[in-house]
Amino acid sequence: MKILGRAFFKGLLTLAPVLLTIYVVYWTAVTAEGLLGKAIRLVVPAESYVPGMGIAAGVAAIILVGFLLQAWIFGLLFSWGERLLEKVPLVKSLYSSIKDMLSFFGGGEGKKIGQVVAVELGEPKVKLLGFVTREDMEGLPEGLGGGDLVGVYLPMSYQIGGITAFFPRSALTPLDMTTEEALRFAVTAGAKAGKIASKEGG
Repeated sequence: MKILGRAFFKGLLTLAPVLLTIYVVYWTAVTAEGLLGKAIRLVVPAESYVPGMGIAAGVAAIILVGFLLQAWIFGLLFSWGERLLEKVPLVKSLYSSIKDMLSFFGGGEGKKIGQVVAVELGEPKVKLLGFVTREDMEGLPEGLGGGDLVGVYLPMSYQIGGITAFFPRSALTPLDMTTEEALRFAVTAGAKAGKIASKEGG
């Protein structure tokens, strides 16, 4: 029975991530097709509709918006729309939170926001994995930032939460890891990780 149990557990650990990934992709595709497909059927005859047109239309729309935003007039219109959204109390909080989260994991447009770092604490040295969230302390309440402090988010294992703290820049060591790699490292408590090197010569 022990042999069967170990084999079952190993098979479960192997198949579960694959099946969950397939399910999430399938659910996303079906949801997008269902929502966008209805809109397309309003302008396309039923006999001409091909399954998958909703997904294709969604991808095309995203690419089109990306191109349009490169033109200053559309960027200006988008900024105007954003300002309108940010005037609505509940919508403002939701929109700002989603936008900030996507900007954080998207790289911050050339800034070091989201950079993966190792934070050294105490003696003997203890190293924590974190993400730089803020280098400019302007606008923060007095006593929270200042000096050479940098805001760092420290995720907890299995992504059950995390803390935001401010550390001296000297306590941070930039790591040659992408945000995705660092999140995977944190989620698995370091159990699954490839080669990690610091940018200072690791």
